[in-house]
Amino acid sequence: MIQYTLTCEAHHKFDAWFRNADAYDDQAARGILTCPVCNSHRIEKALMAPAVSTKNETVSLSSGHPDHAKFLEAMRALRKKMTADADYVGDKFAEEARKIHYEEAEARGIYGEATRDEVSSLLEEGIEFMPLPNVPDEHN
Repeated sequence: MIQYTLTCEAHHKFDAWFRNADAYDDQAARGILTCPVCNSHRIEKALMAPAVSTKNETVSLSSGHPDHAKFLEAMRALRKKMTADADYVGDKFAEEARKIHYEEAEARGIYGEATRDEVSSLLEEGIEFMPLPNVPDEHN
């Protein structure tokens, strides 16, 4: 998996995960990338600030940006929208995703948790999914 910081024509920045660089190139060429803030389809890679890994966490160097609070709020809203009509399946995410992919279960939105090994297996099987934005609570 590879994470890119993307930007739209209105200069909204957001992060997105892709299986690899070719997956990004393919989605960009097909015009299916969408800004989560304004729904623009004119998306390109943004210059990315490096992250510094410490023993317990990764610290983004861009958190001092003046639009940081707006971005977090937009990500919270996106996460809420994505989970509102989806079924929480907990640690059974990989199992349920496979059932849906192989049409053994009703097609529906699901979310839950998966281990790194489960994520790798889903990718190898060609099962499409995306991680939910992980943003801190408002009071943090």
